Amino acid sequence: MALPAAIQSLWDDMQAVRQEILRELEGLSQAQFDWKPAPDEWSVGEIVHHLVLADVASGKLTTKLLREAEASGGLARYPAEAGPEMARLPPRERPGPIQAPPFLWPQHGRPVAELLKELHAMRERARQSIERLASVDPRPLRWTHVALGELNVAQAWATILANDRDHVLQIRTVKASPGFPKA
Repeated sequence: MALPAAIQSLWDDMQAVRQEILRELEGLSQAQFDWKPAPDEWSVGEIVHHLVLADVASGKLTTKLLREAEASGGLARYPAEAGPEMARLPPRERPGPIQAPPFLWPQHGRPVAELLKELHAMRERARQSIERLASVDPRPLRWTHVALGELNVAQAWATILANDRDHVLQIRTVKASPGFPKA
């Protein structure tokens, strides 16, 4: 399905960052996935599981908001005049890390192959959500983000992009930490 330019740009950026993440994960062992730089910091495997959970949550949010709008008769077609600002995130009031809500907290020690399979599968499902989103006006489909406040559903996927960007850097930091296993 051909996507509107703003949604295609968002998808392309999401895919590019996800490819960066996959490159960072290439060849890592289970020990490397499970190693933590400190007891209160996430391992690479936990970061990956969090990314999977975030994709799942955004997909569920998209489905929920679309169903509610359909039930109320409030779905409008994607606006021809919509530009990239539709999916742009507002500035954060407080800089620094955002505490993930409990439903996005990862499990430790999950098998590498399982995590990678889930990471790929969830991105395929994300594409389905993006295609559904691209057929409607996302602006009235609203939800509240823990740190950014009220956003539209296109911005939900922009938070996935921002989350992936943050966590590719976190993966690199974990891998560069003193004590990171050699294999």
